[in-house]
Amino acid sequence: MNAERKYETRMNAERASAGRTGLISPARRHHLAALLASASGLVLPALTASGHASAQAAATRAGPWPQRPVKLVVGFPAGTSPDLNARMLADPLAQALGVSVVVENRAGAAGVIGAEAVAKATDGHTFGIIGIAALTIVPHLNPKLPYSPKDFKPVTVIGSSPMLIVAANSVQFKDATDFFRVARESGSRWNYGSLGVGSTAHLGVELIKASTGIEAQHVPFNGAPAVMAAMVNGDVQFASLPIGAALAQAQAGRIRAVALTSASRSILASGVPSLPEAGVAALDIEIWNAVMAPANTPKPVMDKFSRAVQVIIRSEDSRQKLFAQGWRADGTTPEALERRIRDESAMFAAVIKKRGITI
Repeated sequence: MNAERKYETRMNAERASAGRTGLISPARRHHLAALLASASGLVLPALTASGHASAQAAATRAGPWPQRPVKLVVGFPAGTSPDLNARMLADPLAQALGVSVVVENRAGAAGVIGAEAVAKATDGHTFGIIGIAALTIVPHLNPKLPYSPKDFKPVTVIGSSPMLIVAANSVQFKDATDFFRVARESGSRWNYGSLGVGSTAHLGVELIKASTGIEAQHVPFNGAPAVMAAMVNGDVQFASLPIGAALAQAQAGRIRAVALTSASRSILASGVPSLPEAGVAALDIEIWNAVMAPANTPKPVMDKFSRAVQVIIRSEDSRQKLFAQGWRADGTTPEALERRIRDESAMFAAVIKKRGITI
């Protein structure tokens, strides 16, 4: 508990100093474009075999855990943010557990194949790197999914990042507060771009629209580069995008940074104001990757594994590596991650229902 408090104190101090440190260099966030993968949405598989719980329990009764190499399954290709997160954890986790830790890329079907491998694992040694959309958005967009987030146990959040609201240079505004005034006055004449229906980039703007009275029309695109090209061409007036995809373009003057989709400033882009600073009700709309376990993972395994992963993420070395990848290091407890999934799932479910969003 003391270690956790010290960590939280350090992180709060960093966030408080964000306004004095300036924007981080674009060269340090070349990996951040991979954040789009975690913002676009996963589909999470379910446990279907009734004997999984007993199988996993049996796997740990033979002796102390772990008894064989530990596997981290990633549902996306090498180089994406979940893959980078997993490979950052692998070596120190192997040292902590005393066995090899293997990263297995099971890419395909927008993460479905990898997530299914995690959900159906029965060996007590398989875990996965899962993004926000899979746990808080996709289940509300497709009620016929044969699985749910309940098929997983939360371990910890690896890292988080707010979205960056950016505007076309053709939009005339003085500051973030003035931007939202101009946006309201423009009514439905404005368009905003996103990374697809149901993405965090889409639902984040819908949440902001609900609290500001903006009536801009949604235009989905296939990736952040296409959204920004549309802003340069004047087809859309603004968007909410991952920091790594948009910050460098804003610093280069091709688009304008408006505000972060968070309740406070971020060390990832400390020169950009938060929503409350722009006169918008406080919202925390972030993208994140988390370590998840199959639902029937035995408690002794969960306790040992989660403690090891938290210590690694909270270390100075991991914190610096995550920052370089464009993440704010978290290392939350399983209980904190469970609350986050519950709260953000409810937030997204409400806006999906209110706006009648479907795929």
